[in-house]
Amino acid sequence: MSGQDSHSIENKSAWTVFLIFLRLGLTSFGGPVAHLGYFRDEFVIRRKWLTENSYADLVALCQFLPGPASSQVGIAIGLSRAGYTGALAAWTGFTLPSAIVLILFAMGITSYGDIIPLGVLHGLKVAAVAVVAQAVWGMGRNLCTDVARVSIMALAACFVLLVPSALGQVSVIASAAIIGLVLFKPDKVIAHDPLPITVKRRAGFFWLLSFFSLLIGLPLLTALYPSQTLSMVDTFFRAGSLVFGGGHVVLPLLQAEVIPAGWLSNDTFLAGYGATQAVPGPLFTFAAFLGSSMNQAPSGWLGGMICLIAIFAPSFLLVMGALPFWEGLRQNLRTRAALSGINAAVVGLLLAALYQPVWTSAIVEAKDFGLALIALVALMFWKLPAWLVVISCGAAGWLLTL
Repeated sequence: MSGQDSHSIENKSAWTVFLIFLRLGLTSFGGPVAHLGYFRDEFVIRRKWLTENSYADLVALCQFLPGPASSQVGIAIGLSRAGYTGALAAWTGFTLPSAIVLILFAMGITSYGDIIPLGVLHGLKVAAVAVVAQAVWGMGRNLCTDVARVSIMALAACFVLLVPSALGQVSVIASAAIIGLVLFKPDKVIAHDPLPITVKRRAGFFWLLSFFSLLIGLPLLTALYPSQTLSMVDTFFRAGSLVFGGGHVVLPLLQAEVIPAGWLSNDTFLAGYGATQAVPGPLFTFAAFLGSSMNQAPSGWLGGMICLIAIFAPSFLLVMGALPFWEGLRQNLRTRAALSGINAAVVGLLLAALYQPVWTSAIVEAKDFGLALIALVALMFWKLPAWLVVISCGAAGWLLTL
């Protein structure tokens, strides 16, 4: 087969990957856990691109890494089908639908904010209370399973409330990793199916080196050559690099960066976070909303795309860098012990964010608490989809102002 024919087949395969993930990006409501269920149905059961065991192992790898697990699984599946082009196609198809909607929403608030009733935006903020409370409860049940982990969670929440800064959050994550190394003794891992993805170790080294170079180099570049664009890239790349435990954890990380910097108001931040729950696709597309809402250039479409690419870039680099070394990582008990501590701490970060800024900004009167309680019951017990709860909270917020 000629090189041209091979390139043509890869392009065709990448186009197929893009169309499949575009459909998933338009229909995958329900958050990261639901997305992984949709992916299993599509790629294990229907298309048989992966075996059950290899899919479970791929999910384990992506949950081990910082960043949005569902998007990382999609990137890895695209990589397995059509190389690096397929990885980009999978991410683009799954991410762009919600990113475009959120950029349009942000531009609508910026341009026509006076037309949108205040009650609607306040209702979205109340919806965020219910969504984050549900996330804290679910993550706490799964990740804080004993006294030590619950204690780490509580101490982490108290510390970041007392030291409300990005540095405080990074310190908590680092401290939790050390505590995890000391306290936890994970079980050994049983045999498994190998992942059907081949990335050479040399290429893996290159991608990991690129990741750490950017993580360390971007703050230095920002200090040497101050610019709004470089500051945005640095902030969102760092947020995408430190989000352990699920997409909701990006809320406290970004809030600690963008609000103190004065890039947008806390009300806009929380309204956008509520709106993000009403669209399909990954929660990290919240970055597109924030980028397009900036009160200084770049904003709009350019700002939205800059922040979107910056927050997802670590996911690409880490997935492609970690794949050749996954076998060693999954057997390394010390690494898994450190991760157990980190996972408990990030529940604490999210719990702190539930109080400040989510609760303190949204729950002002008794009617706000009542609406948040109904929304939480609707999510957790009535099992209503998040998009329906968010839209209903917006409508209820408007009605309560009449």
